[in-house]
Amino acid sequence: MKNKKSLGQHWLKNRAILDEIADLSIVPSVETCLEIGPGLGTLTSSLLRRFDKVIAIEFDTNLATNLPKSFPGKNLQVINDDILSIDLEKIIQNPPYVVSGNIPYYITSPIVRKLLEAPVKPAKIVLLIQKEVAERIAAEPGDYSLLALAVQNLAEVELGPLVPAAEFAPPPKVDSQVIVLTPFSEPQISPKCLDLARRGFASPRKKLCANLSTSTYPKPFWRELLTKNGINPDSRAEDLSLWDWETLYQETQ
Repeated sequence: MKNKKSLGQHWLKNRAILDEIADLSIVPSVETCLEIGPGLGTLTSSLLRRFDKVIAIEFDTNLATNLPKSFPGKNLQVINDDILSIDLEKIIQNPPYVVSGNIPYYITSPIVRKLLEAPVKPAKIVLLIQKEVAERIAAEPGDYSLLALAVQNLAEVELGPLVPAAEFAPPPKVDSQVIVLTPFSEPQISPKCLDLARRGFASPRKKLCANLSTSTYPKPFWRELLTKNGINPDSRAEDLSLWDWETLYQETQ
């Protein structure tokens, strides 16, 4: 079946990699898997061998209509809808559940945010995404982004296998990588602390003191506060951890 470029459709062909993604999705005693973007059903096939039930969310009407025909007699529920607009609480009747999928690059961040902020969080999220984005999410101090902080505040992050572009049909322009997220029951720090971090990342080339400076808290205030808390006053936002942002936030309340 011809892919639709507008939907970011690229079919992963390598069975070993598909099986590895399905294996990474397994959580003991979890029997339901929500699959995002099943497409032609290549990953679906691997998931059905590991889970009692697979709920597949497919935006493409033709693909959603044809998918059940490939798995007669299997406990597969196909929903023709947009993952970003769907009500997960109505779909997942009997948690716990895990999420797995080869998702379109252009909606990676909204999908991750929706899953991590869901009222009933998945036990694990295993997604095949653009390699560069996976690396950004899994970044360490010195390379942090606001995306990395937001995701790492809500989940443990691990990088899975790298998947070269040549493994897809048609091949995308960039390589992909599996990312594994294990949501925490509660955020590590208050989301309010990340509002301060957002200001810190406002102009990435500027030093932290310049970005955070206001009439109430000018540069000298921030230099003194950073030094007091063992943070280099010449730091940039990408250098600070979640705990650093929490400390700075608490100091200004």
